Amino acid sequence: MIEIKNLQKHFGDKQILRGVNLNIKEGEVTTIIGGSGTGKSTLIKCIIRLLEPDGGNIIVNGYDITHIKSQMALANLRRKFGYLFQEGALFDSLTVGENVVFGLKYLTDIPKADYAKIAKEKLALVGLKDIEHLKPSELSGGMKKRVSLARVLATNPKVILYDEPTSGLDPIMSQIINELVLDLKHKLGVTSIVITHDMKSAFEISDTLVMLYNGIVELAAPAEKFKKTKNPYAKQFIDGSSKGPIQMQIRN
Repeated sequence: MIEIKNLQKHFGDKQILRGVNLNIKEGEVTTIIGGSGTGKSTLIKCIIRLLEPDGGNIIVNGYDITHIKSQMALANLRRKFGYLFQEGALFDSLTVGENVVFGLKYLTDIPKADYAKIAKEKLALVGLKDIEHLKPSELSGGMKKRVSLARVLATNPKVILYDEPTSGLDPIMSQIINELVLDLKHKLGVTSIVITHDMKSAFEISDTLVMLYNGIVELAAPAEKFKKTKNPYAKQFIDGSSKGPIQMQIRN
């Protein structure tokens, strides 16, 4: 579904992506792991064109989206994607229901009369009922994360990008989020790209795991093969060891 060829991105003199090559299969969960500063968030922001790549190509369903200039074409592209931000990014001044349907006005032609029904349906999909009238300040961290996911689902995306979906959550709520990712894959057939540092989650939800290191793909493999890898970078990350080729000064 998504083919990434020799993708490059600089910020000033610092090169973050040094030639990423990756294939993401339709209907699967692809999880990207790696230390802080290795380019994980930069990669998914390039995929959705929140960032402009400096080189290489991103091909979605056979169409090269790398250098789209038209705002209308960009808008059409982004309708295919949903982005779950790490912190949720809910609007505090809006109710839960208003947050869920916020993007419908800008990304769809759905009549406003249908908004309340959609909010209720999408919240039910993530295990939340009868909270449309609440404000984000009245929710727990896990509930906020699920409301953010309901907002992503409201526009019926083909691809969902998850940026650290279990970050800051307790183990039970992290498991609930993992189950939601898999449930949406099976129920809706969405393609998922997940960024995480949580190796337990990564092995539980992933069809394919991808290790980014120093701006390139160090290893991409099915989850079971990845778990048994002898690649020293991936193995050190899986083991959480301070000894190995990944050094602290590089990670930071």
